[in-house]
Amino acid sequence: MKKLSILGLFIFALISFNSCETEDDVVFTTQSPDGFVFTNATLDSYILTTSTSANLGERFTWDNADFGVPTNTSYELQRSITGDFTDATAISTTTGNEIAVTIGQMMAIATEVGLDADPDSPAPNTGSFSVRVRAFAGDMGGASDAFSNALILNIELLENTGNPGGGSIAPATWGVVGSGYNNWGAFEDATFYTTSTPGVIVSYVNLLDGEIKFRENNTWGGDLGDANGDGVLDADPDNNITVTAGDYKITIDTNDNSYTIEPFSWGIVGSGFNDWGATLDAKLSYDYTTDTFRVGVQLLDGEIKFRMNNTWGGDLGDGNGDGVLDADADNNIVVTAGHYEVIVNLNDNSYSIETADIWGIVGSGFNDWGATVDFNLTQVNPNIWIAENVTLLDGEIKFRQNDTWGTDLGDANDDGILDADADNNIAVTAGNYAVKIDFTNAGSPVYSLGARQ
Repeated sequence: MKKLSILGLFIFALISFNSCETEDDVVFTTQSPDGFVFTNATLDSYILTTSTSANLGERFTWDNADFGVPTNTSYELQRSITGDFTDATAISTTTGNEIAVTIGQMMAIATEVGLDADPDSPAPNTGSFSVRVRAFAGDMGGASDAFSNALILNIELLENTGNPGGGSIAPATWGVVGSGYNNWGAFEDATFYTTSTPGVIVSYVNLLDGEIKFRENNTWGGDLGDANGDGVLDADPDNNITVTAGDYKITIDTNDNSYTIEPFSWGIVGSGFNDWGATLDAKLSYDYTTDTFRVGVQLLDGEIKFRMNNTWGGDLGDGNGDGVLDADADNNIVVTAGHYEVIVNLNDNSYSIETADIWGIVGSGFNDWGATVDFNLTQVNPNIWIAENVTLLDGEIKFRQNDTWGTDLGDANDDGILDADADNNIAVTAGNYAVKIDFTNAGSPVYSLGARQ
């Protein structure tokens, strides 16, 4: 990843001094004796993409500046690339206590300081900039002024990956929360991703019977639902959206707050997996880094094809054996027994079936320590393996590769870090779980078991 330290832009949201809560969970602080301070929280990093340029980047809020006498106050949000504000430039002005900045405004500053989203460019795609507020007694530009503290914002121009889906795709700030997904925030919300259409984001998610809504950055305040059931998101009371169990594609157009929830899953069916549908198909999960769908799966000697929503009609195979899916007659794909990573690109219907080491769940808490096949996790990007909708029993589990012992990992220290120590079984209680293993730090891989109900 390219790096550069650049200082500049941040955003502030309108809120009165006596407010107790805002859409961004603003925490109000007491007034500094030396001036006034920002009251909004900030992200660790702001992901900037052209497809989300119209979206809110950040709301900047601050408490009142005190000039010691009753007076109207004007405010100017400034940004600095150098960080010392010798290059201070006004972003916006207000007589209130809030200014909002869009992703597009942040991108303009990022471009000005030399960031580039082209992975082949020598210019960096990550950096930072500083912001502060200047207060004036009376009208803007008055003789008396004061300055807030400065904030440093880390920004990243998402590198263009050349995805067939149409440009850079990245995690969006919005997520799915609710009894229908993660027990109202018991673990991280289901992620939305940007698309080639500006302002349109999408999430591929497994839901339970229950209710959901949408919120930003896994935090409350500003969450949206649909109180009227009219397909337009709102912040009204009692706006939870009722859902039934299944796999779905949720699309939100942030330009007008319209949304859709439609059944959606592609899976593997056949004698080479589930006796042509005797059990559920092997569901493919979305990988935003390549704009493809993939699954880690144990196949049998036999034949397979791909179908949508575990139903016939529109199923795809490969009648020509050319690596491109088609709806031709006699298009079953012959496979041999083994562990595989299967990848499907729905943009051009290309696919691959490659032998791979697949991590799975084994234990008394799932399959009586291997009496049946392990629950395979899917590698959704180079370092992340996931499994959703996993039904566990009271007992213990661990993780191993290809249903074989010798590679198994558990958690002897109960610290969320996987290890190969003795007595490292992980105790679990019966329930439905979302499971993730993160090998980003190969020496200390971490895992999570998100109880969904």
